[in-house]
Amino acid sequence: MRAVVMAGGEGTRLRPMTANQPKPLLPVANRPIMEHVLRLLRRHGFDETVVTVQFLASLVRTYFGDGDELGMHLSYATEEAPLGTAGSVKNAEAALRDDSFLVISGDALTDIDLSGLVAAHRQHGALVTVCLTRVPDPLEFGIVIADEDGRVERFLEKPTWGQVFTDTVNTGIYVMEPEVFAHVPAGEVADWAGDVIPALLAAGAPVHGYVADGYWEDVGTHESYVRVQADVLNRQVEVEIHGFEVSPGVWIGDGAEVDPDARITGPVLIGDFAQVEGGAELREYTVLGDNVVVRSGAFLHRAVVHDNAFVGPHANLRGCVIGKSTDVMRGARVDEGAVIGDECVIEEEALVHDGVKVYPFKTIEAGAVVNTSVIWESRGSNALFGPRGVSGLVNVEITPEYVVRLASAYATTLKKGTVVTTSRDASRAARAFKRAVIAALTSSAIDVVDLEVVPLPVARYETGRSAAAGGVALRTTPGDPQSIDIVFLDETGAEVSRAVQRRIERTFSRQEFRRAFPGEIAELSFPPRLLDTYAQDLLAATDTRGVAEAGLKVVVDAAGGAAALVLPTLLGRLGVDVLTVNNRLDDVITTESLAAHMQAVHRLGELVSSSRAAFGVRFDHVGERLTLVDERGQLVHDDRALLVLLDLVAAERGRGATMALPVTTTRVAERVTSYHGAHVRWTSTSPHELAEEAGKPGVVFAGDGRGGFAFPAFGTAFDGIAAFASLVGLVARTQLALSEIDARIPAAHVLRRSVPTPWAAKGTVMRTVLEQAADREVDTTDGLRVVEPDGSWALVLPDPTQAITHLWAEGPDAVRAGSLLTAWAALVEDTVARADGDPAQAPAGAG
Repeated sequence: MRAVVMAGGEGTRLRPMTANQPKPLLPVANRPIMEHVLRLLRRHGFDETVVTVQFLASLVRTYFGDGDELGMHLSYATEEAPLGTAGSVKNAEAALRDDSFLVISGDALTDIDLSGLVAAHRQHGALVTVCLTRVPDPLEFGIVIADEDGRVERFLEKPTWGQVFTDTVNTGIYVMEPEVFAHVPAGEVADWAGDVIPALLAAGAPVHGYVADGYWEDVGTHESYVRVQADVLNRQVEVEIHGFEVSPGVWIGDGAEVDPDARITGPVLIGDFAQVEGGAELREYTVLGDNVVVRSGAFLHRAVVHDNAFVGPHANLRGCVIGKSTDVMRGARVDEGAVIGDECVIEEEALVHDGVKVYPFKTIEAGAVVNTSVIWESRGSNALFGPRGVSGLVNVEITPEYVVRLASAYATTLKKGTVVTTSRDASRAARAFKRAVIAALTSSAIDVVDLEVVPLPVARYETGRSAAAGGVALRTTPGDPQSIDIVFLDETGAEVSRAVQRRIERTFSRQEFRRAFPGEIAELSFPPRLLDTYAQDLLAATDTRGVAEAGLKVVVDAAGGAAALVLPTLLGRLGVDVLTVNNRLDDVITTESLAAHMQAVHRLGELVSSSRAAFGVRFDHVGERLTLVDERGQLVHDDRALLVLLDLVAAERGRGATMALPVTTTRVAERVTSYHGAHVRWTSTSPHELAEEAGKPGVVFAGDGRGGFAFPAFGTAFDGIAAFASLVGLVARTQLALSEIDARIPAAHVLRRSVPTPWAAKGTVMRTVLEQAADREVDTTDGLRVVEPDGSWALVLPDPTQAITHLWAEGPDAVRAGSLLTAWAALVEDTVARADGDPAQAPAGAG
């Protein structure tokens, strides 16, 4: 059997280490990662190996040649352009079509039993066998669920936390039959995990999984690169270490000179012909490459120093990576997580702070303190985006400089000459930061259409109807006047998808921003009559039949927010008697606490009841969400307001209508819609996915139970202004009071709790929940929703941005919902405790 080693990756997340060499050539314990992979293949009898190459292919071919030095025969298949994991192997089809073959990545370190994998493949007679392993954080890998016989049932590449059902992931190692090439298009980009294997599963092809117990680490980040060095030195992975073990845990290469007065604390690896002077100190997990010189007084701890580097007297290196032929001069310090590229000079007494990246061929001047590199800088952030976009404290976490870098990262993901809208709320911070956004976008050759101060729904509307590629909206964080949210919109006006967020995060992390030439600096323009056009189009798309005849009176509280800009035009055309309050733009109070909000709602209720209005609404400060008060002046809580609007829409649209709701919503919603012949389509909690579902044929309404409503006849994203206009028409035609509608809807008993969960335990938690579900129905729309025989249910959903797991439970009464929530929360807490190493007991069953 032949093997295929995929060695074409650029390793962009590992820059600057991979700025001028391919990732498979990165040294781990002074040997390229790919060399460790080839030696593993040879130990398991794979002498004939095809290597697929693309990025800096000549360097891989030059280093390994024909494989004779490794006792193997290597041949190469070169891609002219990146073809993906499956496309690259398809490119080598001519050498593989005669027999089964093994596919393995050339840039992951492993000692997995490949012979056992091949035996399992042959035993099951599979078309493809996927090698699996268990990891504590499965978010960046493809998760796999297999049945008791090993047949793969579900395969999902790079899930969100809401899609993590297990901690068993794909290692990227496969055994395949040549017939699989019939499912891979020639000359096109295709991936095994993202394209081919899901298609095979959908077609019912025999795809099996093999859970391996050996070591496996995808060396995809700087942290994992430093970590694998320690794992090799700790002998946690079975690889050959080049050198003589002169004392336990201390390896020294050929020709190396280590002064007896040097202090060495193993495990440590010192490369060939390296020189360590007396008085130098090498602490645990330090790796010195070949020909490295370490002068007296230098201190190195968990430092990885590549070939031919120089470490001067009294230099201090901790948890960092130093590139080839780089000089770290006297007294210089490089801190935890910093990466210095090849052939750099860190001059005397310079300080490179945590996480900073310095690209090849750069000089850091003597005495410089580098914490936001003027060349390339990394904050080491895994996830910029939270539930409200990119959020943080004004001028603490979100500064003008930070905003410029963030907007530059966004611009770099777009084509030059595309159009982006910008908008803001009335706050002064949003005004200042929007100017930074505009500067960054236009200087990156992105034309900007500035909408100025508008409600967020108007910004979504204009972004979606124009030729814009997206938008950036800035607003004060709800409930926190000291913070700001930066919301990125896609071409439809909805929040960008998680895939786009990841692209922005990667570009921001690498700090490799595109800049325009002077002649490419883009234009800034301002659209005319935007608010009038919005109001006109909204009324054209809204059913207002019966409004004039009903003689409705409503009370509207604009809350001093941006909705005040649209309401005068809209209300004048809607034909309803309106009492408005706070209908002016307030640039000082741009959000409010919960207590202040409830006081304002109480005052609204008093106005509604005293004026005998049909209902009252209060908008949030960006006009995206609304709070509802019935004709008695009583607050209609957000979850009940969703059911009330659901009932109104379903009663009017009738049979065949579809409502899109997040999976966290009470199942009373199904009873309400089915009574009128409509039905619910359940979605994830992601606003982007909810908007996507709202845009599908037949969907007439969407809501999230937190004051957000969408009427797809006008727009698929939440729009409080459009929801108000639609509600006026619905109430006018139903001739029922809101309290009457609310009273006929059954009570719902949904409870919620959050459990602190370390990131490393989240995958284990979800696997444990799935195992405990046993034979009960499990819904994987978002997280794991376990349905009990009596119809009660519990939902377990890891938070995508915080070390928290959220739980919901619903039952026929509060007691049943409470007991269910308590049981599942206890299971999560127990699993977290066991993952942290507390005394373990088998987790109690939930149900």
